[in-house]
Amino acid sequence: MAKCNVCFRQCEIKESGLGFCMARGCKDGVVYPLNYGKVTSLALDPIEKKPLARFMPGTKILSVGSYGCNLRCPFCQNSEISWDESVRYWHERAEDIPPKELVDEALYYKSKGNIGVAYTYNEPLIGYEYVRDCAKLIHENGMKNVLVTNGTAKIGILEELIPYIDAMNIDLKGISEDYYNDTLGGNIDMVKDFISYAVKHCHVELTTLIVPDENDTEEEILKLCEWIASLKDEEGKVIGKEIPLHITRFFPRFHMTDRDPTDVKKIYRLAEVARRHLKYVYKGNC
Repeated sequence: MAKCNVCFRQCEIKESGLGFCMARGCKDGVVYPLNYGKVTSLALDPIEKKPLARFMPGTKILSVGSYGCNLRCPFCQNSEISWDESVRYWHERAEDIPPKELVDEALYYKSKGNIGVAYTYNEPLIGYEYVRDCAKLIHENGMKNVLVTNGTAKIGILEELIPYIDAMNIDLKGISEDYYNDTLGGNIDMVKDFISYAVKHCHVELTTLIVPDENDTEEEILKLCEWIASLKDEEGKVIGKEIPLHITRFFPRFHMTDRDPTDVKKIYRLAEVARRHLKYVYKGNC
């Protein structure tokens, strides 16, 4: 048995067992990423799809995903690779793409406008070792790295990756402890600490999915944006008002089909509310 130190769960993983994320295991008393180099998704996407609105707009990026996740969002849009029972399928069936091969793919697509690699689709930090090894090689080849994450990881993990990461989109799914802990199975304090550290070291944009009857009040968005606006850089200067926020429309998915899609008018209204504190606010899925 060994303890995993990636996130707040601190899973005690039995020999040959799985952690909560279904992507980290234990062998000979050591925790290791079962999903290292195991790729379930690979596509050349517009950078705006990450979403990043203010980092190299108009370019494309090779997006790669594996399997597993350390949250349990009931509306997950990638549940088949994140946390439903089909995740076990990927242990054996995911394609093996070692870091060097991924870099070769990124370089191949450079002529088609590719600027680098985005680690996305599932939660990349539960397999941070693969991200680290690929990102280092990508930088050595003069290309960019983008991390799309739920931010549920210890600062030590981020410290190991940050020298190689050029931009991030981090989910800030809400601001209340009840929503993160009970509905999403997460930890809001860990996410806030992660974001606070990340903004000091690279370009960061944030995404908030607006879920009806969960985090869709003006009061919630005001509180969330007040916190973003207070964020500081490494020298202690307040920079939060400049951090882009993507306010995104919810559609019924997975275990949350008991409500309608978010009203478009509400997204527009909440974007107006957000602009009381933030300079760059973008509407998604509208």
